[in-house]
Amino acid sequence: MLKHCLLCIAIVCFNIINAQSSLKEETTVEQDSTKKAVFLKHLGNGYLPTKYFNFDLRYLIKFNQYEGIRTGIGGVTNKAFSESFRINAYSVYGFNDHRFKYSIGGGLKIAPKTNTWLNISYTDDVQETGSTKFLTDGRFFQFFEPRLLNIDLFHKHITKAVNLEHQLFNKLTSEVEFSVSKIEPTYSYSYNLNNTSLTKFRLTMAKASFQWSPFSSFNSENDYAETVVGYPKFSLQYSKSLRNAFNSDFSFSKIDFRALHRLFVTDNDSFSEITLVAGLANGNVPITHMYHAYPNNITKQTIMQRFSVAGLNSFETMYFNEFFSDKFTTFQFKHFLKPFDVYKRNNPQLVLITRFALGDMEQPEKHENINFNTLDKGYLESGFEINKLLFGFGLSFTYRYGAYHLPSFTDNVAFKFTFNITM
Repeated sequence: MLKHCLLCIAIVCFNIINAQSSLKEETTVEQDSTKKAVFLKHLGNGYLPTKYFNFDLRYLIKFNQYEGIRTGIGGVTNKAFSESFRINAYSVYGFNDHRFKYSIGGGLKIAPKTNTWLNISYTDDVQETGSTKFLTDGRFFQFFEPRLLNIDLFHKHITKAVNLEHQLFNKLTSEVEFSVSKIEPTYSYSYNLNNTSLTKFRLTMAKASFQWSPFSSFNSENDYAETVVGYPKFSLQYSKSLRNAFNSDFSFSKIDFRALHRLFVTDNDSFSEITLVAGLANGNVPITHMYHAYPNNITKQTIMQRFSVAGLNSFETMYFNEFFSDKFTTFQFKHFLKPFDVYKRNNPQLVLITRFALGDMEQPEKHENINFNTLDKGYLESGFEINKLLFGFGLSFTYRYGAYHLPSFTDNVAFKFTFNITM
């Protein structure tokens, strides 16, 4: 009897140990799978995560016409370091302009329930002239930025900024910023302000930005991360330059609006996308803070000399520095057809595209030593992309027509390759 009892106990113990071992293996596999998913998510967002610090892959290497090769290192502390405090910094070097650029900043979470952060930063870098960025724009990472390869018009800036991020409501994000900047164009330019030509200047800016995503879902327990992406999305930003505040040279205001919508969605791969962007600047606005409608065409003689990389939302036939406006509207329509089932790993996708831009400028004569047109007659281009032909690469063809059609047929054509890859 005792032997039978001991045998039963031994069998039970063996089963328990075996079950625990299996459970441990399953738990280990599940944990490894979770860690891998988290790692890939970080990598897809452009971060290489470590224990306390996430390295930012955006600063590793880039190229543009002014800096040439731009390389460096940067990143931000993660939640393992602190959930209520973060430090971010980067340092890069341009091999053409032979200059180091850098930024250092920090943030303090002052209200966890509303994901409210108070941030400060100091930045010494360059920025593309005529570009506009919404404060509330989420982080967007690309392995390389297509337009950046061909941009040659930059201005230097040293900016000190204090910034407040706040989740007003579940679907409404807000951000305000106060900054003081020293700005110096890297090209020959001056602004005629009251008969005084300014080649470098100071700007003191106050900005308020809002993003409303009424059909998206957010996780309030994870810093209001967007869990379900819904459309349409709306962004609105107001900027005010304060003259004489901290020796600021200009007084002007800007209001920017963007709407993004997807429709005719039959599945995740076939849909239409509409993007509407508008901006209005009023007052004495230097060219650095005007609008350029995101051109992406190099000024070269032949089509093949202009062969480069197509952007995501840029005007492919519009030449760099060809147009500037203090008021403008752009409309873009894309229709993504269902991918062709050709081979297993690469399914090419045809995208039909039409873009329209309209703009104007009140006093172009105040901008000296620079030549440009406005968009008052309306700019049109249409074309198509065949994406993901091989290893994420594809081809793009766009044609310029309408009021700004050029005399030579080939000057209206943009033939480029595309690059699309997801993780």
